[in-house]
Amino acid sequence: MIGRFVIPLISLVVVLSSISCSAQLSASFYDASCPNAPTIIRNSIRRAISAERRMAASLIRLHFHDCFVQGCDASILLDETTAIQSEKTAGPNDNSVRGYNVIEAAKRDVELACPGVVSCADVLTLAARDASAAVGGPSWSVRLGRRDSTTANRDVANTDLPSPFSDLQGLIDAFDKKGLNARDMVALSGAHTLGQSQCFLFRERIYSNGTDIDAGFASTRRRGCPQSGGNSNLAPLDLVTPNSFDNNYFRNLVQRKGLLQSDQVLFTGSTASIVSQYSGNPATFAADFAAAMIKMSEIEPILGQNGIIRKVCSAIN
Repeated sequence: MIGRFVIPLISLVVVLSSISCSAQLSASFYDASCPNAPTIIRNSIRRAISAERRMAASLIRLHFHDCFVQGCDASILLDETTAIQSEKTAGPNDNSVRGYNVIEAAKRDVELACPGVVSCADVLTLAARDASAAVGGPSWSVRLGRRDSTTANRDVANTDLPSPFSDLQGLIDAFDKKGLNARDMVALSGAHTLGQSQCFLFRERIYSNGTDIDAGFASTRRRGCPQSGGNSNLAPLDLVTPNSFDNNYFRNLVQRKGLLQSDQVLFTGSTASIVSQYSGNPATFAADFAAAMIKMSEIEPILGQNGIIRKVCSAIN
């Protein structure tokens, strides 16, 4: 399935040319060494999402949680060893982040065609793009050539990944630390038009009787999230179309129906006008989301002869 929003490459030239750290990345990086890699990965991702549509949200989130820790280096995919403290067990990731097996399957498919050529970091970056397109979201040109880390950093995962309880300034600061501005932050938060959240992450909000939450929405969410127990019970981040990429997430925020505190705070202060714009203009949101995903995917890549190309994504060669 091809996404409804395909962002012309020319519209992203300004964004791409502004990212000096990624000068060695190229959309044609594998044209000679593994020309079928993007197609192989796309087919693998489509199969996974056809089997479980929610996986689209999980793959986009997995990429986000990778790039915010040591840059986009596939460090989140490494398992625990005597030498590695895995990011998988960091607070924001443990029993929460999903899709590791999908990336491993895509990597295996690529290895059969081109052993030792395509990095797990590039597989993950392409997977996020293909996941968006598979559920009706935008597609974009991905520049490739990332290499894989030989380390992970659980401590940074615990400190640098934004919290679902963050206030607006906390979110702005967390994204600014990674070179992403407030508009990038709001656009990327729009990934919550997909997927689900666990009860313990939104319980305080739905029982707060606050002025920033619609009473009927809170009542609906309480039915699946009791005041005690049921911590892992799931609720859709977008009540309307949780498995399709659209701008309903922002419409929800305008109606005070954001599930997480870190969602609803976007409709306050300096970012409220961006939420309003996206709620009324899905094409603008789609274009900004694509541009922000490109920008995020090029945070501190490992390039050249640095790092390695892992044979399997969960372990060092």
